[in-house]
Amino acid sequence: MKWDALEEESCSISRTLAVIGDRWSLLILRDCFLRVRRFEEFQSKLGITRHLLADRLKKLVRFGVLRRAPYQTNPKRHEYILTQKGLDLYPILMTIVHWGDIHMVDERGRPLVHQHKTCGKFFDPVMVCSECGEPLKAKEVHTHPGPGALPVKEVAAASDKAPRKKALLRAS
Repeated sequence: MKWDALEEESCSISRTLAVIGDRWSLLILRDCFLRVRRFEEFQSKLGITRHLLADRLKKLVRFGVLRRAPYQTNPKRHEYILTQKGLDLYPILMTIVHWGDIHMVDERGRPLVHQHKTCGKFFDPVMVCSECGEPLKAKEVHTHPGPGALPVKEVAAASDKAPRKKALLRAS
């Protein structure tokens, strides 16, 4: 599996990592959800180089997670706004936040708490079954091949090719 070809893999995790699988992209998304939108704000908050920030923002725009919108004409400047595809990443970021709140806090406690605007309560994000509403636990979930899975023959052929390709490269 090649890091720069993850988006071509027959695996939803690999394809998602192609978009958000580096720390800068995740931190940019975190800031987007905290309503940061402008290049200078991202750079200031993250301490990231201009080149690296521009690269990550371009990637997030290319994958349709963010869209560029002009906010100034002279000089021309853009802000970066979450698309629906970007907004759909919210549960992933909240799951990472929740894990960090449980396993990575120090004696001071959580750096941020989250309040649901609708009911006014502070909450912990919980992943639940879309069918019965029960909380999901890893040991209570089974997986089965879906319609996008490679047939067994293709999986075997793909795994057979990898060692041959490496052997051919070593021989040449």
